[in-house]
Amino acid sequence: MRATVDRIRHAVSFEVIALFAVTPVGAWAMDQPLYGFGVLAIVCATIATGWNYVYNLMFDHAMLRIRGAVHKTVPVRVMHAVLFEAGLLVFLMPYIAWYLGVSLLAAFWIDIAFAAFYVVYAFVFNWLYDVVFPIPDSRRTG
Repeated sequence: MRATVDRIRHAVSFEVIALFAVTPVGAWAMDQPLYGFGVLAIVCATIATGWNYVYNLMFDHAMLRIRGAVHKTVPVRVMHAVLFEAGLLVFLMPYIAWYLGVSLLAAFWIDIAFAAFYVVYAFVFNWLYDVVFPIPDSRRTG
């Protein structure tokens, strides 16, 4: 299992890097000013950061219970990324609809477009994070 400090570093670095990638593209795609879309992106990133911490903690505990280790295979990483984004969709869709003044259906499609980016980004980021910051020995002892 990862330590709390490691989980915080993971969540914050994930969102900061994503903000630099998503904000200009989102502002352009939504024909919004950079500042206005930046506010939306920062609020969404804050929500996502909290969800990231809680989700990864729950996921690792579930892996320990089911498999006895937190090592992730490629199929598990794919499932991890997709389930994370599905949960985040539930949290972000109402906010996006309100902030942009669009219907929930429009917010759903906007969120789906960005989720597609984030699924790929999450997969690559988490894999690289595990290479740069390896998981301590995750086998149960005792």
